[in-house]
Amino acid sequence: MREEYNIEELNPRKNPYTNRLKKPITINIDVSTIEYFKELSTSSGIPYQTLINLYLTDCAETKKRPSLSWG
Repeated sequence: MREEYNIEELNPRKNPYTNRLKKPITINIDVSTIEYFKELSTSSGIPYQTLINLYLTDCAETKKRPSLSWG
């Protein structure tokens, strides 16, 4: 092992995982919705938070918009 390293000689590469970073947030979700994803989690073996993230990612990628009705 060298005593010193010349940082300028290193070959810096862009981190390939930077586009997959996750940011922790706080969000209020209905209990029935959480229970739905927990049931899916039990049958699929995928953690329910991962399932929620996968669903939201799919919605964002396909530009799915919620259907809202007031009344």
